[in-house]
Amino acid sequence: MAPEDEVFDTQAARTLVNQLRGTFSTCKTKSYEWRISQLKNLLKLANDHEQDIIDSSYLTSPNLHSKHMSPRSFLCFRSCLADLLDKVKTSITTFPSSAEVFPEPLGVVLVISAWNYPFLLSLDPVIGAIAAGNAVVLKPSEISPATSSLLAKLVGEYMDSSAVKVVEGAVPETSALLEQKWDKIFYTGNGKVGRIVLAAAAKHLTPVALELGGKCPVFVDSNTNLKVTTRRIIAGKWGLNNGQACVSADHIITTKDFAPKLIDALKVELEKFYGNDPLKSEDLSCIVSSNHFARLEKLLDDDKISGKIVHGGQRDQNHLKISPTILLDAPEDSLIMNEEIFGPLLPIVTVDSLEDSFNMVNSKEKPLAAYLFTNDKKLKEEFVRNVSAGGLLINDIALHLANPYLPFGGVGESGMGAYHGKFSFDTFTHKKAVLYRSFAGDASARYPPYTPAKLRLLRALLSGNIIGIIRALLGW
Repeated sequence: MAPEDEVFDTQAARTLVNQLRGTFSTCKTKSYEWRISQLKNLLKLANDHEQDIIDSSYLTSPNLHSKHMSPRSFLCFRSCLADLLDKVKTSITTFPSSAEVFPEPLGVVLVISAWNYPFLLSLDPVIGAIAAGNAVVLKPSEISPATSSLLAKLVGEYMDSSAVKVVEGAVPETSALLEQKWDKIFYTGNGKVGRIVLAAAAKHLTPVALELGGKCPVFVDSNTNLKVTTRRIIAGKWGLNNGQACVSADHIITTKDFAPKLIDALKVELEKFYGNDPLKSEDLSCIVSSNHFARLEKLLDDDKISGKIVHGGQRDQNHLKISPTILLDAPEDSLIMNEEIFGPLLPIVTVDSLEDSFNMVNSKEKPLAAYLFTNDKKLKEEFVRNVSAGGLLINDIALHLANPYLPFGGVGESGMGAYHGKFSFDTFTHKKAVLYRSFAGDASARYPPYTPAKLRLLRALLSGNIIGIIRALLGW
């Protein structure tokens, strides 16, 4: 459903949601067969049109890398669907009985995706929503219009159009969608829009999953493999869309004594990867738009960081490229130290003690990810125990999100809720409690009149006191 075909306003959004509710009410999306067929179709979509997907990403931003849906996601969800019911224990209070947790789809859900990995961040949550048995509306980012258009076309061709829809457009279309009552909203993006989504959802008491961002810190200990550390930092900063990723390294924290060695090592590896003129490197992604380029220039032109650039800083506005840039000890009140960078600029903050800097990070808004490079076992343990973030990774950057058996999500300002693998299934599912009882074992103690003996038995039952139950039954 594209905006150029017809005006997508509040009435159109209401009609769309009602249509999907009609489909959901038939219960067809709840069947195992429907879910598996739709997941297979999504996998086929990705396999059949891999080059189209790559081309659409390139049209949005040349050299802006894109990731694709993995068959592992499909296999993980098939495993979820193979055993839908979880049998659980019962208590003596409900004896005789049996119980189970029945996962049921929430209903009609809205997925609003981001531009930096436009295909992955669109379909990954949609896979979870379908696996859970929901009807879905996907709203791709208007900043990646080529991918948005391709998704609308391919989803219409491969998926059940009565239950899975794509709505293209920008702010007006998103606003019209947010005015509707949904059973879940899943949003990937920034905190500013996240607040708008949350406020709109609150009007209908709609549950929300927010995948946001934050200033992801990288702690680098002197007790580390310096060459591997620098290569992985580069891969996790400039190799990830030139820093345009929510889990990208935002800044480094290291000791004053070790910082010069780290900077020198970064310079050596950066030249190996991107050459003497990184602006001409085909392996370095460009900035997604002129607006984002201007935003990054504003960070670089801040008077408070004058003289702090120790490497890089070159810009090519015509081709929307900024070279890998390292800054040393930018003031805490500078723009670059207070805004999520989301680009190729990497400040290095020096401290006396790495352990003491954990509290410095915890005193600020919680990031989506935090990283530590060290060989020190004790420091690793303190990092895991004391640093609060959506996820942690030791001795690498960003790879934790590639493990479908780990939840991926934020905490505090970096988001709420989690997905990937089974956690995507869970985020679009209501875990319904079910208790089965027969007509046998109908104890008179639960009915009036409530004699002292009955009250003793009820207290014992509620406390699980077996001896008390026996004594009450025997009248002792």
